[in-house]
Amino acid sequence: MSCHRYSRMSSSGEGGSPWGHCGRMSWRPYEIAAVILGFFIFWPLGLAILVWKLWQRSQGYEGDFFAFAQEQGARVKEAVSGVAREGSTAWGGPSFMRSTGNVAFDEWREGELARLEEERRKVAEAERDFAEHIDQLRRARDREEFESFMRGRKNGESKGA
Repeated sequence: MSCHRYSRMSSSGEGGSPWGHCGRMSWRPYEIAAVILGFFIFWPLGLAILVWKLWQRSQGYEGDFFAFAQEQGARVKEAVSGVAREGSTAWGGPSFMRSTGNVAFDEWREGELARLEEERRKVAEAERDFAEHIDQLRRARDREEFESFMRGRKNGESKGA
């Protein structure tokens, strides 16, 4: 069997090899441009694109960058829509939000989380109040320094005139 590029027969059977025709990897023009542009902008980015492309081909992934992005987008969209539905088991959320099956424990946990949230809110409010107090002190100090400067300037002008 020949490995000429116009040959209809391939030693790899064409469909089974991730490397394309005669063991060569098939690259789309925009993939080549992405690697070159990645190296031009920031060399680790170009290297990452190149390694990812080589890895995906070695794993038998037949899609390209855009197909991969579309698949991942669809996967994320499915996960988000699964969370939005009531009673969905696609993603139960963080472990502290899921029910344990023990009603008493779940009620205690919800109460503790509410108490902690109230404490967090109080600390945030105190922090905001303290920041306002520090700002007022700075303004008062700045005002005093400015007034001192103006008094010194006024006294300096009256002596020079």
